[in-house]
Amino acid sequence: MTLFTSTFGPAAAEAGVEMPGVSRHLAIFRSCIDPDDATVLVTRCTRPDDPAAGEFLLLLTYHRLLVTKESRVLRRMRVHLNANLRHLSNVNWNPDPREPAVEIAVTAVDGVRERFKAHFAQPDRMWHFDALLEHVFVHRKRRVSLFS
Repeated sequence: MTLFTSTFGPAAAEAGVEMPGVSRHLAIFRSCIDPDDATVLVTRCTRPDDPAAGEFLLLLTYHRLLVTKESRVLRRMRVHLNANLRHLSNVNWNPDPREPAVEIAVTAVDGVRERFKAHFAQPDRMWHFDALLEHVFVHRKRRVSLFS
């Protein structure tokens, strides 16, 4: 079993994402994610600037951000965003305890600004999600700059 496979299931369960729905995305995830890369978080999200677009599935590892979309009618999977974390710029997120939700914004290597919003049933899940984003984007950046 690869590191990705062994960490994906627990991350999806921790986020409360049901495995039957997520399993349809696994073929894309396996083709885009290095087997030695650990899953940090998996969550369903929407695009605040395009609410009619429906739901997306966001997967964050220590090296990649991958967002997939399932078509409504034919249930076909497609990749919306697949980026190495080193190629993302202006990464920020904003927890909103009133909803509870976290809005994440990144600029991809092609200059396109992507925004996603993840909603949570309980505020403690939102704060955990916020801490995971900080762990990957803030602490990772500090470690890389120490060794550069």
